[in-house]
Formats: sequence, structure tokens, C-alpha cells
Amino acid sequence: MKRVAAILQLLRPHQWLKNLMLFFPPFLGGTLLTQGMVVKGTIPFILFSLASSAGYLVNDLLDREADSNHPRKSSRPLVSGTASVKTAQILSVSLTACAVISAVFVGTTFTLLVLAYLTVSFAYSCCLKNIPVVDLFCIATGFLFRLMAGGAVFNIRVSEWLFLSVLLLSLFLSAGKRLSEKQTLGDTGAASHRKVLTHYPDGFLDGVLFMTGSAVLVTYTMYTLSHNFLLYTVPLCCFGLLRYILRVKSGLSGDPTESLLRDPWLLVVGAGWGIMVGWGIYGIT
Repeated sequence: MKRVAAILQLLRPHQWLKNLMLFFPPFLGGTLLTQGMVVKGTIPFILFSLASSAGYLVNDLLDREADSNHPRKSSRPLVSGTASVKTAQILSVSLTACAVISAVFVGTTFTLLVLAYLTVSFAYSCCLKNIPVVDLFCIATGFLFRLMAGGAVFNIRVSEWLFLSVLLLSLFLSAGKRLSEKQTLGDTGAASHRKVLTHYPDGFLDGVLFMTGSAVLVTYTMYTLSHNFLLYTVPLCCFGLLRYILRVKSGLSGDPTESLLRDPWLLVVGAGWGIMVGWGIYGIT
């Protein structure tokens, strides 16, 4: 049982929530409840989950030494020894092959997006995570690939304002995650665990957080103007952004998934946004 638990921890299934981004295009386009649409997106969702887990495995394999200096990550399977390096290597190769080969049967564009996601993910783990600003954009592109993959799977055009909103929100969350790490680790811990943090001068990540937070509020508002019933979700979006900033500046984790699942306010806001958008799109005739 311990080995199974260790493997599950390596796969990080809680992070698969990010792959729900694939369903955003049909959800916001008003076609998600059309017969067969959810089923149509199930396989792509699973494949992106496999691809994302493969990326996490490669990252953990390369970060074993650095993770040993982190207060929480030092308990990860590869660092604590509850899972072997060989197991992680076999899993990463198997998941990558399965995701790519199976993606071919979904569609060409989807396959290219999965390959692009894996390429950026592996490049990030190998070297790009050590380059300031580039690391933030690498994380953000992961969300964009998911969004565009959803558009390809469901044959729905992703609007310019939605694209910009997701990009800026991703950069906002990435900056929050890095700022949280910088505050938690301090100068000494940052140098030994995540070197890129030492390249960010004091105040820079705060500036990125505030700038992208403000920008995403503008782009999302512009997106809602073409969907009048969504305008009333803007206050929720504003509250969520401010709550996340408060959380990060208070020294709590900036990990997007962890923040959503562990912060009751963000969880309520997220659920409220989904309900309001769902009612606005599917409840008004």
C-alpha cells in the first residue's frame, strides 16, 4: 500500500484539476451540455492528465537534490526514498508514450498541442526554470495549451479576450507561486532549492502580481461585455484575485490548486463563478 501511495503522490492527481481548462471553450460557448460533449472531452482530459503527470515525474527526477532542501518537498517519494528512481523513470516514459500515441487518434491539432506541452514541460524542468521571467511564461503556456487543446477537441474558436485572460491569469498565479516560495524559503533556502528566485530582486514579483492581476481584470471584463449576463461575475473575479494576493502576502502557499482546495473563500468564489456562468449561459432563454 505504501508503494501505491507513493506512486500516486508522484503522479499528483490533485493537479489534474488544471486540465478542466479543456472544457472551458464548450462551457463558455454554451455547448457543454449538448449530448455527447462531455464524453467527447473525457479521453483528451485523461491524456492531458497523463502528460502533466509525466512532466511532474521528470521535474521530480531532476529536482531530487534541490527538493531535499525544501521544508515540504523533502517528503516527496523520490527524496524520502518511498519510491525508486527507476520506477519514476519507467512511469515518465510510459505516460509520455501513452499520451502522445493516443493523442493521434483524437486529432492532429490536439496531438501537436500535447507535444508542445510536453516539450515546454521537459525544457522547463531541464533548464528554463532557472531563467527569470522565462520560468513564469513556461508555467503560463501550460494553461494556454490546455485551453487551445479544448478549442481543438470541441472545434470551438477561442476568442482573443479569453486567450488574453487565461494568459494573464496564469502569469498572475505563477508570480504568486514564486513570491510565496521566495517568502517561505528566504535568501538561503532560495539559493539551494530554486535558484531562479535569487535573480528576482525584492519587489519585482510583487509588481508582476499586481500588474497581471489588474490586467486580467480588464481583459476578463472586456470578455464579459460580449456576453452581457457574465458581467455580474466580474466582482467575483475581483474578489478572488484580491483574496489570492492576500493569501500570498500573508505567507501562505501560492500554489493555484492548493490555494483553491484549501482556502474556503477561494473555493466558494470558484464554485460561485461556475454556478453564475452556468446559469447565465444555460439558464437564460
